[in-house]
Amino acid sequence: MKIKQNVLVIAILIVVGIAFVLIKHSVDRPGKRSNSEATTQDSRTNLGSQLIEKLPMLIDLGKGTCIPCKKMKPILDELKKEYEGKAIVEIIDLRYDRQAARRYGIRLIPTQIFFDADGNEVYRHEGFMDKQAIKAKFAEMGVY
Repeated sequence: MKIKQNVLVIAILIVVGIAFVLIKHSVDRPGKRSNSEATTQDSRTNLGSQLIEKLPMLIDLGKGTCIPCKKMKPILDELKKEYEGKAIVEIIDLRYDRQAARRYGIRLIPTQIFFDADGNEVYRHEGFMDKQAIKAKFAEMGVY
């Protein structure tokens, strides 16, 4: 009886260990996709677990404690409403989603990354980006 319990405990530990390794591997290495493909697909599937149509996207990555990030938040909130149905504007606070910094290759905050409707990164900007510059980039991408 004791041997069966020991074997069962060892089997459970092995299964848990394998599951941990598989989960860790899938989080750290999104596969053979390029960085922008992996990050865009992850963003499109993780945005509130809602079905999102294929639209151009702006992702702003920063922290709510950073001064330029704080200055950008109201701008991004306005643009989110202005471009509703035409483009996705998403803010990722790295205080709460630390893995996003690695996923998106962030070196400096805030960072804005623009993706086309197919999920390809088309432009990346580091630092504060004003509303007119964001609108100009969207216009350059054909989003009005």
